Amino acid sequence: MLPSLALWLQGLGPEWGFLRVFQYLTFRAVMAAMTALLVGIGAGPYFIRRLTALKIGQPVREYAMQTHLVKSGTPTMGGVLILFAIALSTLLWFDWNNRFVWVVLVVTLGFGAIGWADDWRKVVHKDPEGMRSREKYLWQSLIGLLAAFYLVFAISGHSNASVWALFLSWVDSGFALNMPTQAGLMVPFFKEVSYPLGVLGFVVLTYLVIVGASNAVNLTDGLDGLAIMPVVLVGTALGIFAYVTGNAVFAKYLLLPYIPGSGELLIFCGAMAGAGLAFLWFNAHPAQVFMGDVGALALGGALGTIAVIVRQEIVLAIMGGIFVVEALSVMVQVSYFKYTKKKYGQGRRILKMAPLHHHFEKSGWRETQVVVRFWIITMLLCLVGLSTLKLR
Repeated sequence: MLPSLALWLQGLGPEWGFLRVFQYLTFRAVMAAMTALLVGIGAGPYFIRRLTALKIGQPVREYAMQTHLVKSGTPTMGGVLILFAIALSTLLWFDWNNRFVWVVLVVTLGFGAIGWADDWRKVVHKDPEGMRSREKYLWQSLIGLLAAFYLVFAISGHSNASVWALFLSWVDSGFALNMPTQAGLMVPFFKEVSYPLGVLGFVVLTYLVIVGASNAVNLTDGLDGLAIMPVVLVGTALGIFAYVTGNAVFAKYLLLPYIPGSGELLIFCGAMAGAGLAFLWFNAHPAQVFMGDVGALALGGALGTIAVIVRQEIVLAIMGGIFVVEALSVMVQVSYFKYTKKKYGQGRRILKMAPLHHHFEKSGWRETQVVVRFWIITMLLCLVGLSTLKLR
């Protein structure tokens, strides 16, 4: 919105020439981060008071860590604050004609709505389990598939008109249309390698990335500050990839696919980083507020969608290694428990408790040790991911 306003004012006379700075993507990204940070910190106390007044407190499961029982009643659904800061800042600073930012916003708020319904059932209906898994996955799948079908043609085309034309061409070809190389699976460190996916392959991969990232972040969100800082780090790194893929010169030099319009995602990434840091101000141990599913599902979905647009699905798995391992720890634990229960009549566990961060707590690590060490690991993984920009 503000870039359009600045452009209009510049047309009124030379005295408004200083507003040309609004044309620079990096300036707007920094301002988006600052805006979200200030909005989050400024509105945070009000949000916490309102959540407390509405008695929206975190229920703790009976089988949870004993040290976490004291957290029962701490305000949750703080993700609403994050989403508010992100949406407001992004709408102020991005070019409203950019279709990629709109897609990410829709996915983010859509997954946030699913998380909100889940949290609402927990706090209002006093059900610690919230929304049942099948129902949650149904709505996640619907949003993920709609985004995937749009993105496969949006990444290959340069406008919404070309998106529709490509879709019609795909239908006329008997669903066998070959997509451009930028719609293939990019392999880091081997940039000349791009595996063609086809439309259906792209849709399946995109669905798995978006829904998988959403649930992985949600599973990671179990300790004070554990999930939000990795989200900030990975989101910032993805913003750099977006800036590069949206610049024809940089993309050509670094042997990355040039995707017109993807650079504008740097605005969203900046807003997400600022909002995340603002939330961390209140979520640091001991937490005054919890993110809840409304924040975790939304932020994970946002990371997955951005990674798909900038064609860095594998790099997302590298940089978000903590999210991946946390999700795998739950899958392995549950699968092994069911297998041993069926075979031996009694379920057995590989970890002391899942997700993985609880295993380390059970092993004697303090909560703050787990959180900070996971942050450090994420920083290292983000550096590895960023190194793929140049190493090949």
